[in-house]
Amino acid sequence: MTDTSILVVEDEPPLAELIKYNIETGGFKTLMATCGEEALLTAAEEKPDLIILDWMLPDISGIEVCRNLRSRHESKSVPIIMLTAKGEESDKVSGLGAGADDYIVKPFSPAELLARIHAVLRRSDSSFGRESFEYADIVVDCFSHKVTRDGKAINLGPTEFRLLKVFIEQPTRVYSREQLLDKVWGRDIYVEERTVDVHIRRLRKALAQFGGNNIIRTVRRGGYAIDTAGH
Repeated sequence: MTDTSILVVEDEPPLAELIKYNIETGGFKTLMATCGEEALLTAAEEKPDLIILDWMLPDISGIEVCRNLRSRHESKSVPIIMLTAKGEESDKVSGLGAGADDYIVKPFSPAELLARIHAVLRRSDSSFGRESFEYADIVVDCFSHKVTRDGKAINLGPTEFRLLKVFIEQPTRVYSREQLLDKVWGRDIYVEERTVDVHIRRLRKALAQFGGNNIIRTVRRGGYAIDTAGH
């Protein structure tokens, strides 16, 4: 068993035990919570490496828990996988918009669960090579996973951090959604192209919180790129 710990937030005992069994069979340590308040307390105290978060909880919704986790310094970069029976595109967009890094719809297989866990952890722990990148007034510190704009700290989730790094590494390049999926999410797991748009919106919003131009431009029939016109 590895030292990697996963917090499972699920209020249905049979499903919670099944998830716990499969995660531990996969070699991970598990932490359990059955409601939103317990999840927030456990995340603050135990500092898990990943959180599997059910949408429907008895006290506060998984969406609100996700937003709360993302607003806290100690959990803003912890990968979060939303687990829910809601399979509509609008529900997926809501989950990703709240700060989740991935989304699994019930029912799911143990193989899919473990595959997504491995993929999310691999993306989170990937080596960046260079320690920092700069573009205009934005500095991306890969060692500390911190981003500043005009000297002010920008709070980014792990997926938005990787997206920004991809853009700043090659600021003159236009990336299609497929290319961004490959670079940020990897080829070994299926993610809808719509997911890219959701995370781009979150990245734009985060970068604009203290003012400044929108540096991520949409390229018609192309994808996305850094806006180099004003630089």
